[in-house]
Amino acid sequence: MLIAERMTQAADVVRAATPRIERTGYDNWNGGTEQWTVFLSIDPAEYALLGGAKDGVEEQITHRLKAVLEPFTQDWYSAKLVPRLAAPGAPARPNDRVRRQTRQNIIDGLRIDQVAWCGTLDDVDFLARLYSLDALPSYDSRYKDAAGDIYQHRVNNFDWGEDWVYDDARFGLSSGPDEVFLRFLCETVHPVVRPDKDEAIRLVAQYNDQLRQDGWELVEEERIAGRPRFVARRAGLAGGRSVSRARTVADALDAGWMQKEIERLEVAVEADPALAIGTAKDLVETCCKSILTRQGIAFSKTVTLPELTKLLTKELKLVPEGIPDEAKGAEAIRLLLRNLTTITQYLSEIRSLYGSGHGRDGRHRGLEPRHARLAVGAAVAFIDFVSDTYHQRILPGAAPSPSLTDARSARQG
Repeated sequence: MLIAERMTQAADVVRAATPRIERTGYDNWNGGTEQWTVFLSIDPAEYALLGGAKDGVEEQITHRLKAVLEPFTQDWYSAKLVPRLAAPGAPARPNDRVRRQTRQNIIDGLRIDQVAWCGTLDDVDFLARLYSLDALPSYDSRYKDAAGDIYQHRVNNFDWGEDWVYDDARFGLSSGPDEVFLRFLCETVHPVVRPDKDEAIRLVAQYNDQLRQDGWELVEEERIAGRPRFVARRAGLAGGRSVSRARTVADALDAGWMQKEIERLEVAVEADPALAIGTAKDLVETCCKSILTRQGIAFSKTVTLPELTKLLTKELKLVPEGIPDEAKGAEAIRLLLRNLTTITQYLSEIRSLYGSGHGRDGRHRGLEPRHARLAVGAAVAFIDFVSDTYHQRILPGAAPSPSLTDARSARQG
């Protein structure tokens, strides 16, 4: 009833809630009437986001409860929203739902970037891949089902806005089950819908920035004509943090190509460990080249990763001579920093043995996602440290490289 009346927020609350019914009163009027309260426990974050709308949502649910129960009882029922609390001593559980706010953020992003959600297909063909349109009602009395009115208003007359689908209760994107929303996102980047692989990967990265806050992500499951097909699954939180930190480093260096490599990492750690390991090595190489170029340090086109690391170590003085011998742990600090620079050598070796870019015999067995997460974590630890070190070297009053000066001036202008 709530969905049919376009009360999507209340419908979303009912769908997500855990109900508990208690007898909360008794009225002697009309022979005696029992009063019952239906307590609807919802996620604390969702409860907080309701804000001043909470009373209105409770009223909408209460009125529909009355309509449903009136033929069967004279008792009074009312709905009350409460935050869902963990049992005393129970560990906090990660959110297992895609929150309404997360959905809204993703939809807002699509609207801001004016992304054609149906890609190269028209609206009817796209939605028919996900829904039985002939079983959904029409909002236009001239047509018997959703397929008819969508075709009329999006193909014939074209009088619905480009983003109409997000607010249409029939498709449940803002208030329907999680699996419906996640399947819709996966379909927007399906190779048939969006053949441009780079565009699909960019969209997936944007989706995952939001979904990981709720413990979900889109990952590559297979390839169709060389293009990735994505599915939704529970996120690997450790890998997500590493990728998030890598993105921060790329932003700090203003390195567009690093962002491309990070997008590949994001979708490959679980689905394609070999690609993730190879990309982790490429990420370190791009970071080294970006900093060396900014510092005006020349290197050949055939330079190896260990050679790049050696140049960068010398330029940034990654192994410091300035730590005083009397400082506690001075030798341990030196060793830790020296070992950090050897990460790049090990990445190169792992890539040669297990990563992408090399042919294998039929008996070759690749590594697992946990190994890919280790390689990615090591690569991110390295680029994070050298990036921080590089930016500390560019102190106020120091003369940065011309390329950095130009980049800063361009951004400020």
